[in-house]
Amino acid sequence: MVATKNRALAFVGMLLALLPAPCLAASAEAAYALSERVAQLFARGGSFLYMNCFVLAWGLFVIVERFVFIYMRYNVNAEPFMAQIQKLVMANDLERAIKLCNAAPAAALPKVIRAGLATADRGEAQIRSAIAEVTLKIVPGLLRRTPDLTAIAHLATLIGLLGTISGLILALSGVGGVSPDLRAKVLGEGIAEALFSTAFGLTIAVICKGGHLVLGNMSQKILDEIAHHAVRLRNILQARDQPTKP
Repeated sequence: MVATKNRALAFVGMLLALLPAPCLAASAEAAYALSERVAQLFARGGSFLYMNCFVLAWGLFVIVERFVFIYMRYNVNAEPFMAQIQKLVMANDLERAIKLCNAAPAAALPKVIRAGLATADRGEAQIRSAIAEVTLKIVPGLLRRTPDLTAIAHLATLIGLLGTISGLILALSGVGGVSPDLRAKVLGEGIAEALFSTAFGLTIAVICKGGHLVLGNMSQKILDEIAHHAVRLRNILQARDQPTKP
């Protein structure tokens, strides 16, 4: 039981490490109560619950890594950015517009806009080709690993179901080999293992599905901005080339 509690404390520590700083101000009593519950979960959940711990760590890693990559690296405030680009392009200051794109070298939209600006004097076909080439490079990196969360959710659910079956087998097979006074205890332990395993697997599935939904929406927002503002850039460049009427 001591080893189980130590593993539970380590597991709680791993989860707390993923929380923002304000959440770390929780009282020691609340953290200890949580560790007690997790210890009970590990003590009665069976071996398949430990397998799902690795699945949970995998899912959390994908969610955190993708959030950092998509939101902090690929994302940009599109409307103010494009307003500045339009102002510079209409002033025929393409060099400063390209420098503005270079100020966010990892963001997706500035990469696409920079490709269009670099070919602004080569005609409409070259602009379209350059924008399409950069977009095709960006999309795989933007969508990478996010679909894995669906597979991780399914895997956690299946492992939880295996733990459920294992617990029921333990309960039913153990009932016949003990005295009537202990049958209720053996049956209860087996059912508890089954239910704990199922609950843990479903919890992981919910976390991964929720992460997939949020990350998918974030990725789609960036793709929509690229498609919209790429057309907007072409229109701006065309308007710049048109002679002004006296």
